[in-house]
Amino acid sequence: MPAQLDPGATDPQRIRNFCIIAHIDHGKSTLADRMLQLTGVVEERQMRAQYLDRMDIERERGITIKSQAVRLPWTVREGDLAGESYVLNMIDTPGHVDFSYEVSRSLAACEGAILLVDAAQGIEAQTLANLYLALENDLHIIPVLNKIDLPAAQPDKYAEELAHLIGGKPEECLRVSGKTGSGVAELLDEIVRQFQPPSGDPAAPPRALIFDSVYDIYRGVVTYVRMMDGRIEARDRLTMMSTGATHELLELGVISPEPTKSPALGVGEVGYLITGVKDVRQSKVGDTVTALHRPADEPLGGYSDPKPMVYSGLYPIDGSDYPDLRDALDKLKLNDAALVYEPETSAALGFGFRCGFLGLLHLEIIRERLEREFNLDLISTAPNVVYRVELEDNTEHVVTNPSEYPTGKVASVYEPVVRATVLTPNDFVGAVMEICQSRRGKLLGMDYLSADRVELRYTLPLAEIIFDFFDQLKSRTRGYASLDYEPSGEQAADLVKVDILLHGEPVDAFSAIVHKDKAYAYGVQLTTKLRKLIPRQQFEVPIQAAIGTKIIARENIRAMRKDVLAKCYGGDITRKRKLLEKQKEGKKRMKMVGRVEVPQEAFIAALSTSDAPEQPKK
Repeated sequence: MPAQLDPGATDPQRIRNFCIIAHIDHGKSTLADRMLQLTGVVEERQMRAQYLDRMDIERERGITIKSQAVRLPWTVREGDLAGESYVLNMIDTPGHVDFSYEVSRSLAACEGAILLVDAAQGIEAQTLANLYLALENDLHIIPVLNKIDLPAAQPDKYAEELAHLIGGKPEECLRVSGKTGSGVAELLDEIVRQFQPPSGDPAAPPRALIFDSVYDIYRGVVTYVRMMDGRIEARDRLTMMSTGATHELLELGVISPEPTKSPALGVGEVGYLITGVKDVRQSKVGDTVTALHRPADEPLGGYSDPKPMVYSGLYPIDGSDYPDLRDALDKLKLNDAALVYEPETSAALGFGFRCGFLGLLHLEIIRERLEREFNLDLISTAPNVVYRVELEDNTEHVVTNPSEYPTGKVASVYEPVVRATVLTPNDFVGAVMEICQSRRGKLLGMDYLSADRVELRYTLPLAEIIFDFFDQLKSRTRGYASLDYEPSGEQAADLVKVDILLHGEPVDAFSAIVHKDKAYAYGVQLTTKLRKLIPRQQFEVPIQAAIGTKIIARENIRAMRKDVLAKCYGGDITRKRKLLEKQKEGKKRMKMVGRVEVPQEAFIAALSTSDAPEQPKK
């Protein structure tokens, strides 16, 4: 096993902090596995695939959701530094666009980044997005081609693409195989040579940046930090600079890759702190930790708070689980700083929370984590975005839920738009343009990255892409296209609120804000769906979709007819007619005073995101 350098006593010149960034499924976690094996921090008998992916959901789906930091000892094998021992702090990052906030936090804790590209697939949308993020943070980039052992690999072709993108030479792109381990030792040597050591003042008051936190049921909040200046020692008293809270330090150490206690953490080191705090709001991601008796004057620059892109309501199926849901969201917020939530009530679903997410996958993962990790049964309402509504009396309303839509005369409605980047083989340019234009997209530009790969840039309304845009894109391009998007302001749009009326009364939970051209399709779809879900009553129930006072779609639930003629086994027809007339009058009276009971199962089925209303195809 390579020589281990003691935490806290390590010379900052011997430390290299780096992260691995790439598009989803380009082999980040597999490459991290080989690095763990090669540096000897994980024994062969303990090794498993995706070692740093700790959550069940990550392992099942084969994706990274949380960034993971690990300390690797490395002795350089070749060149002028051969035989020298170094400490590498590696952060494995997610690749999906919905978790780009995790990537931005990892980049703030590093001096360099490995840009990993699949040698069989080439550069994709998230590769570009992560590269631009790294360049904004002034990080040194090492371009690396992975999966060179695949029969379909074209390393020479994609090395040229990468060199053209970064501005280097094709031969400077390192070639590795995360599966076989080929080229990984050379990559570790290059990390030591090319990345700068951390710059910080060891004699200054300690400052550590919190880049992640988790909640441990026995030990309280565990905070992950990157030391920027000074030194924190065991049993120091610490201050959180943004909240002003002070804590006794119970334990500190490094992750190698399991938590290992150490006497101190010095400049440039990445480790964890445990203070025994149970209040999850006292350890905020992006905060600066300093010592109580040697406080720093200025906090470090943290991260800008992420802006939610998609909103959805989360409600416990059993109303008594509401306090448990609140505690679960508090604990999850600690581990996922991009989650935003506030309490709300619904006439149909009771007490719950309006939650903001970075995308649909983020919503799906959060809901699944709440159900698995905290044993909750939840229903999530159909996702929607935030609108800004201006009325003719010059008042302005921000609408995160269709039930908040104002009733006055609307002057204009503004919806959020995104700047989307689609990378596709040139055979599918027509299909991509067709799907983007059907979603009210505007073409900004188009560039050929190589002879057969095209980058298309579009402005698209966010509401048009949160449902099934990604699925449609993948199916129309046989899985070859990739998508990345970022917020880009708002635009005025011709939007209307569609209400669903049951027996003439609006039901808030079923309302939606949609584009005028698609309102009819939405109304027809939901009324048809509800006709099948709501049980028949003693009287006929109309289900109507309306824009203001104008009805745009209608379905009827036929009355359940009681057989009043069962006792008439003979006799005059007038007797039967008299009974039927009596029943008819009773139904008319019942209809006037009757209220429609909608079972909760109907709400769950109609609002379920798994069966969210599809956008009609033009």
